[in-house]
Amino acid sequence: MKILFIGDIFGKYGRQVIFDYLPSLKDEFEIDVCISNGENVAQGRGITEKTSRKLFEAGIDIFTSGNHLWDQRDSISFLETEKRILKPLNYPEKALGNNYLIHYTANKQKLAVVCLIGQAFMGPANSPFETIDKFLPELRKKTNNILVDIHAEATAEKRAMGFYLDGRVSAVIGTHTHIQTADEEILPQGTAYITDVGMTGPHDSVIGIKKNIILERMVTGMPTRYEVSSEGLQINAIFINIDDKTGRAVEIQRIKRKV
Repeated sequence: MKILFIGDIFGKYGRQVIFDYLPSLKDEFEIDVCISNGENVAQGRGITEKTSRKLFEAGIDIFTSGNHLWDQRDSISFLETEKRILKPLNYPEKALGNNYLIHYTANKQKLAVVCLIGQAFMGPANSPFETIDKFLPELRKKTNNILVDIHAEATAEKRAMGFYLDGRVSAVIGTHTHIQTADEEILPQGTAYITDVGMTGPHDSVIGIKKNIILERMVTGMPTRYEVSSEGLQINAIFINIDDKTGRAVEIQRIKRKV
């Protein structure tokens, strides 16, 4: 099973990159399923029905998320029903969003997709380690092919999750920092891993926001209104090939392209 995981799509310029380049990227790697972190697709914060619908039409199959999932008020009722957008599994059960998704490819292969959120330097959440331990038996009854997005600030927490789940899931993909790391690998027990897949959108920025705005805020300490940058567009993604019979990864490739 060939999987494309796209780094956090940031704002309208990140969406435009997907509209322009995703079809050819999927053809190039002969992709069976396309996943992206989507918590920033609407103005750099949150996800809406309008923005997600167009991205689904463009070829995204599933969105994972994180701490900005509910930042757009008009998305609340939408998230109650849209099963292709996942909330972090270790948030409270009553938080709106889907816990996981079993995706069926055109070849009838099954992939379970789960999102977790870290605890270090993030808002309150249950232990991602305890939560995934409780949930994995249910997923493994359905399929051996399991991808986990660990949306976390701390490199150590993401790295630890990779080793913790090595051999128990197909892939552990880090998101949140918007800076792609160069540590993609297949861990000893067969789990594909990268600390952060990066960001799809404007890289001539400070993690998506116009750099002069962030610099002014950091230098002066005064509040400023954030604006999404439009410069330095890139696709950041990861390609993973897994043996769908065993659930083990056989290939991982980092993708970083200026567009």
